[in-house]
Amino acid sequence: MKKLTREQQDYQNFVKQKRPKPPYLKNIMMAFVVGGLICVIGQGIMNFFISRGLSPKEAGAPTSAIMVFLGAFLTGLGVYDKIGKRAGAGSIVPITGFANSIVSPAMEFKREGYVFGVAAKMFVVAGPVLVYGMCSAVIVGLIYYILKL
Repeated sequence: MKKLTREQQDYQNFVKQKRPKPPYLKNIMMAFVVGGLICVIGQGIMNFFISRGLSPKEAGAPTSAIMVFLGAFLTGLGVYDKIGKRAGAGSIVPITGFANSIVSPAMEFKREGYVFGVAAKMFVVAGPVLVYGMCSAVIVGLIYYILKL
């Protein structure tokens, strides 16, 4: 490791003093509130399907589909990115964040056309996530099957 001169040490100390401190508490609260609000919206959609006669287990799939659609739709309109700037992890963690991660790369390449831009880049982020999820499911399924023997 390179030894710093006295001037370099003084400069680093000066930079540490002048660097603005991030508002951790505000960031944590915004992530909690926005993430919670997204979950409340999802719960409201799920309660709607349950009130129409579906069981809670059956209501999960359409609820997830609607939440993914809303995340993708808001990303396409440019609204979800504004929410993400304020909420941070509160907007990334719920299922709508997954939809955002699929649509965002595609939106960046929109000017290249719908086939070579949007369609080709849509799975840049989602591809590895889907492969990991499927491989994990197979491994967990095999372990479950072996333990049941």
